[in-house]
Amino acid sequence: MKPIRSFVVRSGRMTAGQQRAWDDNWSNMGLELSDDLIDCTKSFESKRPLVLEIGFGMGASLCDMAAQELDKNFIGIEVHRPGVGALLMKAEEMALENLKVFCEDANDVLANAIPEKSLNRVQLYFPDPWHKTKHNKRRLVQEKFVQNIRPKLEVGGVFHMATDWEPYAKHMMKVMNSTEGYRNLSGESAYAERPEYRPLTKFEARGQRLGHGVWDLLFERVS
Repeated sequence: MKPIRSFVVRSGRMTAGQQRAWDDNWSNMGLELSDDLIDCTKSFESKRPLVLEIGFGMGASLCDMAAQELDKNFIGIEVHRPGVGALLMKAEEMALENLKVFCEDANDVLANAIPEKSLNRVQLYFPDPWHKTKHNKRRLVQEKFVQNIRPKLEVGGVFHMATDWEPYAKHMMKVMNSTEGYRNLSGESAYAERPEYRPLTKFEARGQRLGHGVWDLLFERVS
């Protein structure tokens, strides 16, 4: 079976502003994989707790988090180039110095650039739920992926997931409950309240007005 990729390729071209932001900022904010293992934690001038977000979309909420938690360093992973360009543009406007970005598949970044016990938090917000039953096997949150994340977290570090698709939330909970080395911070099989550090997106706020739910899961590495 082919490995599950952390993304779905989307079409779309960068706007002129996104391309300019890429050209001007990639050299100091962009991270790239090489043929050899790298340690992306060394790309920051100051050593702080490190947060990794997988699939940041257009990057607005990740930039907001980096601005609100200046005591942490942030790395975002996204393969949608317009999304990376949008993040670089917003990060430039906000003068962020604690944020770096990969335009790569998360599995490759985890395997080749993230040292063990280096992450304080891993964030996976609103991943593709693959609604159809025949496509459920393509969901990123599977036991193998979750176990690939665990050694990268420091003991006490947190894997934070969020989804607006209840069947996927139940799937996430089932996978996490059956995976060794994690503890549900909200209690057995319980979902969490949205932590203050996760911004409420415009999409999420609109969904709440329409009565749609969002499910957060917070699991701590214990071993």
